[in-house]
Amino acid sequence: MGRSPSPTPTPDPPATLPDGARTILPTHRLVGFSGGRSPSFGRLTEDGLDAAAAQIDALAAQYAADGRTVLPVFELITVVAHGSPAADGLYRTHEPDDVIAAYLAAARRHGALLLLNIQPGRSDFLDEVTRLESWLTEPDVGLALDPEWAVDPGEVPGRVYGNTTGAELDSVAAYLSTLVAEHDLPEKVMVFHQVHASVVADEATLQPHPGVVSIKSVDGIGTQAEKEQTWRTLMATKPPHVAAGFKLFFDEDTERGPLMTPAQVLALTPVPDYVLYE
Repeated sequence: MGRSPSPTPTPDPPATLPDGARTILPTHRLVGFSGGRSPSFGRLTEDGLDAAAAQIDALAAQYAADGRTVLPVFELITVVAHGSPAADGLYRTHEPDDVIAAYLAAARRHGALLLLNIQPGRSDFLDEVTRLESWLTEPDVGLALDPEWAVDPGEVPGRVYGNTTGAELDSVAAYLSTLVAEHDLPEKVMVFHQVHASVVADEATLQPHPGVVSIKSVDGIGTQAEKEQTWRTLMATKPPHVAAGFKLFFDEDTERGPLMTPAQVLALTPVPDYVLYE
């Protein structure tokens, strides 16, 4: 008798975002907290992750008012800029893998994305990003680049505004796009934070890349009127394919007035796709 043919193995289903989707925009809005092991980084401290997730959930309904699905975000400061040189003279240190693993485990408990925030000091963004490749091949891990802390040789983080270029951002987006294709990943987020016009030069050279959602997050501090003015200024140079993000500061923003409400944030033009609290 002939041998029966072996059954064809069932392929593994493609990896998804925490809610089972493969794409982020335009159906989702990202809402999250930033922080790290030090309380000075924000409310997303290592021992407060579940509490932070509960606060994000409490905001979610207000940020879903226009019908979008809110996807929670934990933005972990993973590469930390310093005012001193560190061992290799690059004015930055790295959070250990066990810290990243703890934040990712907490994010997964709460159906959240984990974004790895990079403050590169005198290092280069792409060098720091490729160092994190084992994490970036996870379907629910993305990036947040913080060029305010990307300084030139001879400069010290925190004493001057750092800077980057659209070309440098584009190199990171291209790298992420390759990872998405090679590993059949869902869309991957690449946020870049901007506090001042000088922080990102030649922004138009950041091109669209398959599988990558680039988001420009406006990080201006101040009253509602001041934040709205910074928003208008920085949104004017945003490439059309780049999504919009808005950052609020629990402490600094409330020194001279109340924190903007979700309704006030959603009244901005363009409407933010990413809202981050620190």
